[in-house]
Amino acid sequence: MSTSPRAVSDLLDLDDAFSSEERALRDGVREFVDRRIRPNIARWYEDAVFPREIVPEMAELGLLGMHLEGYGCAGRSAVEYGLAMQELEAGDSGLRTFVSVQGSLAMSAIATWGSEEQKQRWLPGMAAGELIGCFGLTEPSAGSDPGSMVTRAVRDGEGWVLTGVKRWIGLASIADVAVIWAKADDGAGERVRGFLVPTSSAGFTATPIEPKLSMRASIQCDITLRDVRLPADAVLPGGAGLKGPFSCLNEARYGIVWGVLGAARDSFDAALAYSRERLQFDKPLAAYQLTQDKLVRMALEIQKGQLLALRIGRLKDAGRLERHMISVGKLNNCRIAIDVAREARTILGGNGITIDHSPLRHANNLESVRTYEGTDEVHTLVVGEHLTGHAAYR
Repeated sequence: MSTSPRAVSDLLDLDDAFSSEERALRDGVREFVDRRIRPNIARWYEDAVFPREIVPEMAELGLLGMHLEGYGCAGRSAVEYGLAMQELEAGDSGLRTFVSVQGSLAMSAIATWGSEEQKQRWLPGMAAGELIGCFGLTEPSAGSDPGSMVTRAVRDGEGWVLTGVKRWIGLASIADVAVIWAKADDGAGERVRGFLVPTSSAGFTATPIEPKLSMRASIQCDITLRDVRLPADAVLPGGAGLKGPFSCLNEARYGIVWGVLGAARDSFDAALAYSRERLQFDKPLAAYQLTQDKLVRMALEIQKGQLLALRIGRLKDAGRLERHMISVGKLNNCRIAIDVAREARTILGGNGITIDHSPLRHANNLESVRTYEGTDEVHTLVVGEHLTGHAAYR
């Protein structure tokens, strides 16, 4: 049986479904969030600051590329990774997004599709937090349909020249290396290929997108590639076609399935605590039937979302996870998380719109999380295709 304190929203003692090692990792990340993120996140969010100073501490916890093996990575299980993402997002979605972009996107691309030389060059420094990576797939007119990208890589002697634009690229302005996906004629026809682009390369420009109403403690950028010249060994040798970036996106989507539940749980906890203290008509809000109805519905959705995340995580660890299952998790859990955050804000009343309380900050962040790595519509169609056998994307 679990000996860890159980969350109030854990109505079914789901905590007992985790091993002692899984709980220990979760509790370590929770302590980090309580100590380093909670006391500062309101200021970081209000000032639109990404706290780069906590990156080395995240690395010490083994959070960067934590699901990867070797090269200084922690080699943790899928469930352990999910629990860590849940705790980070209880602090803030933007800070969980940093770990996702660094590990699930940039590092996964190199680890899965890169050469041994590329892995040795980049992964140890990225795992240690000494090097930052970004993942350039989305473009201004190619979001849900990355196959329509206009970024091109053209052979120039033995090397390549990249030209194009990318948008909504996390961490690009502070990154050391960008994984850029471009259409290229590699001798087998025009296909999407991945390229490792040092951000110091001539012609590479990353511009933060500001101001934002969401993900304010995170960095998202426009990237411009103006005749960026790269050597022949800049191309990722594996992952030709959209299977390359899609495999990385699935890693990131998996983390979201867990992460958003952290934002939901933190919103619920804030509303529950407030309802117990706030007096109206001579008794606490928590004593009213309508308040209890809201709290019960929030707790039920969080618990169901956690059961879904755990099932998906166990399947992933068993090597049995299928594409549509990730879509089921992201679609469901993003929906319930944003609903919980919004409902929690109503319990806080007018005070809930201030930066002193987390639910509206979480709700604003979740508008972004619900959109990136596949919108509700895209994941609905993935599940619809699985059910019917018909692809209805166009």
